[in-house]
Amino acid sequence: MHKKVAVILSGCGVFDGAEVHESVITLLRLDQRGAQVQCFAPNIAQHHVLNHLSGAEMPESRNVLVESARIARGAVKDVREARVEDFDALIVPGGFGAAKNLSDFAFRGEQCEVQPDVLALAKAFAAAHKPIGLICIAPSMAPRIYGAGIECTIGNDAETAAVLTRMGAKHVDCTVDEIVEDHHHKLVSTPAYMLAQSIAEAASGINKLVDRVLELA
Repeated sequence: MHKKVAVILSGCGVFDGAEVHESVITLLRLDQRGAQVQCFAPNIAQHHVLNHLSGAEMPESRNVLVESARIARGAVKDVREARVEDFDALIVPGGFGAAKNLSDFAFRGEQCEVQPDVLALAKAFAAAHKPIGLICIAPSMAPRIYGAGIECTIGNDAETAAVLTRMGAKHVDCTVDEIVEDHHHKLVSTPAYMLAQSIAEAASGINKLVDRVLELA
């Protein structure tokens, strides 16, 4: 029986949306493993728009759902349409969009909040004891989803790990090609581009995460 997986995107582009490589690797691996996938994104304005060539902020507004459609080839739905009972697992790729659009971790650190529609869906998966995979900086949302004591990784950046610890998470250092699993909560995380120096390095951990999430589903 094919597993059904929801993937939450946060826009399109590493600096203000979903990390494109991480998102595509995730979708590719899920397809290779025979999973049925539906992408979702919140129907909200991006925090800001950055020029990915120069890094400069651009004087325009973009919608997270509309931008996510670039990665999903149009096949993306408003996250408010997602029903936990329709899926076996949830995966969230990284990119600054996870910390700027899906949450405000990039700006408020340990005082951050997760976008309400995203938080409601993630909490529903957690309550149903269905596996969740969080990639790159997306594990910064884990303490808000699961509460204190959740085990996760963003790699080995001491400053970011310290913020997660203050939020109540139990951070576990992890290499780019490995995963960290909180067995009780069925949460799987991997550093990806928090550490990766190439797309192949990013894929090494993401593929393991996808495989493990599907095993847990």
